[in-house]
Amino acid sequence: MPNLLGLPLDVNSSYLRGPAGAPAKIREALRCDASNMWTELGVDLDAEGSFADAGDLRLDNSREKIAGDFAEIERTVGELLEKGEPPVSLGGDHSVTYPILKAFARRYPDLTIVHLDAHPDLYDEFEGSRVSHACPFARILEERLAKRLVQVGIRTMNGHQRKQAARFGVEVVEMRALPAYDRLRVQGPVYVSFDMDALDPAFAPGVSHREPGGMTVREAITHLHAIEGNIVGADIVEYNPEQDVAGMTATVAAKILKEVLGRMIARAPLSSGRAFDKH
Repeated sequence: MPNLLGLPLDVNSSYLRGPAGAPAKIREALRCDASNMWTELGVDLDAEGSFADAGDLRLDNSREKIAGDFAEIERTVGELLEKGEPPVSLGGDHSVTYPILKAFARRYPDLTIVHLDAHPDLYDEFEGSRVSHACPFARILEERLAKRLVQVGIRTMNGHQRKQAARFGVEVVEMRALPAYDRLRVQGPVYVSFDMDALDPAFAPGVSHREPGGMTVREAITHLHAIEGNIVGADIVEYNPEQDVAGMTATVAAKILKEVLGRMIARAPLSSGRAFDKH
């Protein structure tokens, strides 16, 4: 049974703070009466035992104590995995994916990461920090916390990050090359890291780094549905409520959350994946 985990941490943000406030807003949008709890794959998230909610971690969210916050994230995620409750983390800047994956690596040595984002987050360091939200996948791959990293929707690649992608063997699908359904037919355990700025800011204005030219919500959901492996965990990061417009991005984040949960609960790979080639 998937278990939601709020991560109110944004100290590693490089531009604007605010993603620490995301967990409560996403939960509120998830339960909003404007919609229901059925996913597009036909899973009723209101059914008893569909998913649990572990609440928010108590984090210091300060640069001086970031090592302790990362340790607490890693410890809690590890405990959930030991209980057979795959975590779906809400909120925080993208740096949280690094301690999350440290816990996952102990249980899933052959893990594939599917990363949807405008940014590759592969900097060796950014603004003097090696734990910036611009660096998590460099740390993850340096420590061999995953077997494979597939990035979808990238549209801010620079020279340094291209070198990093080549160094680590990252499978980068830039936004201009979408759709990429065939690249998501991965086998084995899959971890999904969904940065809300993967979406075009027309659909998700509530992010710190708005990058035009991104996915529509429909494109993002279709790519999530195309993942054929067994999704064993996920995070939804970089939603910044302070930049949102009328709660639009919270609603979109909740929709992405519903479809991720539905995909995890359904478990079995989609038999209709071949149909995506026709579009």
